[in-house]
Amino acid sequence: MEEIQSQSDNYRSSSSSASSPASRVPSSNFFYLRKPGSLRQPISFEDSPEWEDTDVDARVEEGGDRDTINIAITPASPSLSKLNSGSLPSPPLPEGAVVARKTAGASVVWKDLTVTIKGKRKYSDKVVKSSNGYALPGTMTVIMGPARSGKSTLLRAIAGRLHHSAKMYGEVFVNGAKSHMPYGSYGFVERETSLIGSLTVREFLYYSALLQLPGFFCQKKSVVEDAIHAMSLGDYANKLIGGHCYMKGLHSGERRRVSIARELVMRPHILFIDEPLYHLDSVSALLMMVTLKKLASTGCTLIFTIYQSSTEVFGLFDRICLLSNGNTLFFGETLACLQHFSNAGFPCPIMQSPSDHFLRAINTDFDRIIAMCKNWQDDHDFSAVNMDTAVAIRTLEATYKTSADAVAVENMIVRLTDKEGPFLKSKGKAGSGTRIAVLTWRSLLIMSREWKYYWLRLILCMLLTLCVGTVFSGLGHSLSSVVTRVAAVFVFISFASLLSIAGVPALLKEIKIYASEELNQHSGPLVFLFGQLLSSIPFLFLISISSSLVFYFLVGLRDEFSLLMYFVLNFFLCLLVNEGLMLVVVSLWQNVFWSILTLVSIHVVMMLAAGYFRIRNALPGPLWTYPLSYIAFHTYSIQARHPGE
Repeated sequence: MEEIQSQSDNYRSSSSSASSPASRVPSSNFFYLRKPGSLRQPISFEDSPEWEDTDVDARVEEGGDRDTINIAITPASPSLSKLNSGSLPSPPLPEGAVVARKTAGASVVWKDLTVTIKGKRKYSDKVVKSSNGYALPGTMTVIMGPARSGKSTLLRAIAGRLHHSAKMYGEVFVNGAKSHMPYGSYGFVERETSLIGSLTVREFLYYSALLQLPGFFCQKKSVVEDAIHAMSLGDYANKLIGGHCYMKGLHSGERRRVSIARELVMRPHILFIDEPLYHLDSVSALLMMVTLKKLASTGCTLIFTIYQSSTEVFGLFDRICLLSNGNTLFFGETLACLQHFSNAGFPCPIMQSPSDHFLRAINTDFDRIIAMCKNWQDDHDFSAVNMDTAVAIRTLEATYKTSADAVAVENMIVRLTDKEGPFLKSKGKAGSGTRIAVLTWRSLLIMSREWKYYWLRLILCMLLTLCVGTVFSGLGHSLSSVVTRVAAVFVFISFASLLSIAGVPALLKEIKIYASEELNQHSGPLVFLFGQLLSSIPFLFLISISSSLVFYFLVGLRDEFSLLMYFVLNFFLCLLVNEGLMLVVVSLWQNVFWSILTLVSIHVVMMLAAGYFRIRNALPGPLWTYPLSYIAFHTYSIQARHPGE
């Protein structure tokens, strides 16, 4: 408690002079510190990085006086004041882990970057307007701004992941060269990612490594362990992501770190993260940012977007790119941003988070809130900015364009693009055959643990079998019983196929996971379809043989083993074709309602054309006979004949 009180006193004393722009200068007691030893130096930018094309191993000595990764003194019990003074603690590693791997990062520069998306904005198609900035290895560069300010669009433009409807103008340099970032050289974490709840953290990352990396299986275990340690997931490595009925799954903070760790298995030089603090509480957000700071200290270049942050989190940023309505209001170090607002006439008030102050100054939504509150509380100023937000935005933008910070950014961009460093090389991909095998095995494991996939369908199919079998039992061996048994077979096959539609929600969940992996080129459509279909074969065969044995003898079909096996295989092939049909339809719609509606409609049409309600030869030729009666698998189920007959 004494440390927290001391921390609060330091912040209060350092912020007491916030009323005038001239007094807003960094002091030794200022809360937002960049680096030890740089407090009394003028705000400046680092020199061009030393180009390195190889990864280096660095040894971490836990418990010692110095952490060789952070190159800063790490006390046994760090406080928040220690965090903001540059002595970042290393996230706890599992016992016995002594090696942390360093990564050769890459410099990223974007120059006069403009992105237009037709119909995105009301008054202009420009979502990002002439943005300039850079990111260096071993640093965290954050893109901050209110909602609909162009943060995610700018991040995607830099990473080369814009939607096909967007058009980008300007230049992006990587290590001083205008080149596309190859596969494996960078990682991109979406704002919302789909994780597999029935797998443990270690299993999920291991299968991700198998999908992404070439080489032997045994070589990827160390990569997975490195990713687990880098994101401080050692205590959750053997825990199910989604949990089960007796155990809770991971919380949002751990889930977010797992999604980042999935990209770390490639050991990227550059890592892009869209909203790393999305849906996180203050404690989880601080832990996330400390973990990312530790990751940046290994040499990786981190660029991410953020909407809002606490005071402690803000102190961990190296550089900030402030956007509002697509306009760049500032780019530079975090301390320089506070100084920029003071110079423009908007100093940060005492005991207010800098990010809160920035957003209140540049977010037009606060104008409506202030107007609403004036009716009942005129004596309180909710904006902390004594002018219209639009005027504040124009003032900040004009101040930045004529400031020394903008000149420093331009000079740094020239230096970083003046010489070319090493080109980023692709680390190779796993082969299509390997990916199909991995997806098949992973899906088998998921289906065996998730009761909603096939175990529920097995129960429903057995209940259907008992119902149909008992209804059509005791038919005897008369000539009329043949027609009745055909009806029983038709009802059994048709209803069992319709019950399979119960697996649509589970398939949709798999497709969402595939879509997340496909964006990062971890998988492909054919690879996914083949893997999913192959993994369903054991379960479909189990359903077909268990249901067929009960149905076959309840209805009283011929007591011959060859005919029984023929019936089992016939039913199995019908289920397999139906499974493939479900995969295609759900993949196209990716919506539960429309997928179920489409599948039910297709089944009804195929049942009508199967030749049971009307003989196949009597069906109208142009449509029902050709091609519907030949496409419908129900047709072959009721017209099946033993090859020996």
